Amino acid sequence: MIRTEAQLLPAGACDTHMHFYDHRFPGAASAVKPTPPDFSTEDYRATMRRLGHSRMVVVQPTTYGLDNRLQLAAAAEFGQDARVVVVVDETVTDAELARLDAQGACAVRFFMWKGGALGWDSLQPVAERIAPLGWHIELHIDGATLPEHLERLVGLPCPAVLDHVGRFREPAPEGHPAARALEALMDTGRWWVKLSAPGLQCSEGLRARVERLIERTPDRLVWATNCPHPGQLQPPNELEELRTWLDWIDDPALVHKIFCSNPEQLYRFRQFEDAT
Repeated sequence: MIRTEAQLLPAGACDTHMHFYDHRFPGAASAVKPTPPDFSTEDYRATMRRLGHSRMVVVQPTTYGLDNRLQLAAAAEFGQDARVVVVVDETVTDAELARLDAQGACAVRFFMWKGGALGWDSLQPVAERIAPLGWHIELHIDGATLPEHLERLVGLPCPAVLDHVGRFREPAPEGHPAARALEALMDTGRWWVKLSAPGLQCSEGLRARVERLIERTPDRLVWATNCPHPGQLQPPNELEELRTWLDWIDDPALVHKIFCSNPEQLYRFRQFEDAT
């Protein structure tokens, strides 16, 4: 079992969003340059020791487009403690989906910023392909655009996850159209939100948004580090970020739910059994 000295996290805690980088793997033509520095499995094990979690979800970054090899190979080193979010388009074969599923893949990521490999036209077809597998969609979007895409997002035929608390770059207080759109997604009972990457979004109103989510839909929130923090010139202090999330949640039962049991359900981990 992995612990920090402060023992901030419950046993079996899961980081639901991180990436690996390796210069030996070619970057996609669609990716935004420059490529982030290498981040290896040993680098991430150090992060796990520092924060105290034992499970993780490896998310395909935009750097590698549709080439999922690096994330799959790195995740394999962690065995049953890792799951993978891949990027595939609607032309993917059933055999390839089955192969990915056997390697721990359980979702497809859509990055709706510059550099993403998939566009809006692929969202519904891909969702239809993965729904029979029990997979879900993971969506990285500018939160301000949620209202214009709400109808199609509500209509997806599989569960879905919103990255980085919706990544609102401008204030969106309660009652704002974008805030109402987020609540409408969560009211479907099929959307989830990642508590992650506070440094990539507007800090004004973030705590209030998180506290409303905790009050309204605690069963569909998960936590993530976003390691190694691509797009941030000054990487954050991960322990400070973790302490902030824990301070905002401020309830041991909810901490266990958000850090352990919720990701077990969403990412199909076995129920954690403490070996000590």
